[in-house]
Amino acid sequence: MGREVTFAENEFIVSKTDLDGKIAYGNKKFIDISGYCEKELLGAPHNILRHSDMPKTIFKLLWETVQKGNEIVAFVKNRTKGDDYYWVEAHVTPSFDDDGRIIGYHSVRRKPKQTSVDFFDKFYKELNSIEGRGGVNAGMKHLQDILNSKGVTYEQFILTF
Repeated sequence: MGREVTFAENEFIVSKTDLDGKIAYGNKKFIDISGYCEKELLGAPHNILRHSDMPKTIFKLLWETVQKGNEIVAFVKNRTKGDDYYWVEAHVTPSFDDDGRIIGYHSVRRKPKQTSVDFFDKFYKELNSIEGRGGVNAGMKHLQDILNSKGVTYEQFILTF
């Protein structure tokens, strides 16, 4: 699907969503790389950018983590409006109100190292294959088995590549 779109190491893609994952804000780099105009993005579900190569397992882990009030770093392959793609290292955090309630989510994404892209491209194909045979729960079990065998958390695992 499409060609890879890249961006500079010193550029950051920023977006904010509401509790339902609808886009409330995107910086210029987010808008430009997505291929959508700002009007098309605002109010749209963030998964408008979801690439079909992304395993459901990773999004399940991401959403479970941030909905519990924790932050997460994940490698994500996104899709542009024109069916091109781009890889990001996404740091996703919940946003809180003054009473400590989650009111939305904030993501800052940067360009990942090529070694990370190479690893996760293969790893995500493996997870997708497992999900195809046994569903997202099988993918989650496979991921957890890998983490347990290495004695690391998900973030420790992904940051080694």
